[in-house]
Amino acid sequence: MAKPSRAVTIQSMPKMAESSSSSSGRSSDPSQEHGVRVVPNKEHRAAADCLAEAFRDDDVAKYFVRTPDTQTWSDSKRWEMHLRIMRSLVLAHCYKGLALTVGPHHEAVALWMPPGKTLEDRLTMFRSGLALLNWQLSKEGNHRFTKEFIPLLHRTKSEVLGDLDNNSWYLVYIGTKPAARGKGYAKMLIEHVTRQVSGLALELRNGMPNLSISVSGLY
Repeated sequence: MAKPSRAVTIQSMPKMAESSSSSSGRSSDPSQEHGVRVVPNKEHRAAADCLAEAFRDDDVAKYFVRTPDTQTWSDSKRWEMHLRIMRSLVLAHCYKGLALTVGPHHEAVALWMPPGKTLEDRLTMFRSGLALLNWQLSKEGNHRFTKEFIPLLHRTKSEVLGDLDNNSWYLVYIGTKPAARGKGYAKMLIEHVTRQVSGLALELRNGMPNLSISVSGLY
């Protein structure tokens, strides 16, 4: 199986700090001035289209739609299935996690899971369309997505974070449209969360002290 792309897990963020305002009543949060905002359910398709474009050439994304039993699929059918996966993931985060976007046309999107949250309750699975992927993906594609990829992410997160697993903010996906890269959008999406979380403790598990990162999807 192809290795997942890099993703970021930020640990020990117990609660969001209250946002401050200036005396004029305007928010002092600079990310708001740049348009960082929560993705509402009605915009989940536009946000998912951003991630789909960002991960168009990602090996993991291809792993689910380029299988021995999809050799007869057209490129357009593979792309449509890629879109369905992203749309289901974004909508699930709208319901149970935190989906953020930035830019006038959803130039970048980040999907976060708060501490102790999961997408795998039955209601969220059906409302988001994740459950339907069992029938929409090919037999091999479904096996790779549900039996290999998802368990691998859970296992890796648990092994890396240990006792902090249920007390961490998890950045599941973050992606920027190719034409919008290099403008700092991804940094804004990450800092929008890290800046508002009190009791922040970071530790990077790839050799760097005082910072901890675990992986899912980053573009």
